[in-house]
Amino acid sequence: MRLTVVMVTAMMVIVASANWLVQFPINDWLTWGALTYPVSYFVTDLTNRLKGAAAARKVVWFGFALAVAVSVFLAGPRIALASGTAFLCSQMLDIKVFDRLLRRGWWQPPLFSSAVGSAVDTFLFFVLAFYATGVPWVTLAIGDYGVKLAIALLMLMPWWIALRKHSRNNKGNHIESRRHNRKPVNH
Repeated sequence: MRLTVVMVTAMMVIVASANWLVQFPINDWLTWGALTYPVSYFVTDLTNRLKGAAAARKVVWFGFALAVAVSVFLAGPRIALASGTAFLCSQMLDIKVFDRLLRRGWWQPPLFSSAVGSAVDTFLFFVLAFYATGVPWVTLAIGDYGVKLAIALLMLMPWWIALRKHSRNNKGNHIESRRHNRKPVNH
């Protein structure tokens, strides 16, 4: 329960801050929001790895509700709704892809699920938030996705550290049982 509360809180802070920061461009290709939002995939994937897909979905749903409510005040309704829509679609896809890849190498589920989820998030968010506003949303989306991929790669180091720490604390039982004792995946 404590982990879920921490993860929901982290999700809300990450997403709400990204929604506020997306309003401030760094250049023609990037906003400050691109530097914070990708960490949300780390939160989802870590929850999925440690507690399972159902717990990850719970974190996404509660984080979504709180982040959209806060974002309406920080960034306005259009950005909040665009973010909420993109967030739900991309995070649920991230959970599905991560879960399908769970039996693969330690780095594959978080990297590939983040890459796929980020593509969906970037497209939906920038179209819904900035289409027909005069904001150069296509170039911002390209820059945003590039940063998301780079951060997904960088997050592999804390991912590896978190898995090792959890494995040592639990003598590997939970992670190993989560990896090997799952129902077969239907393809």
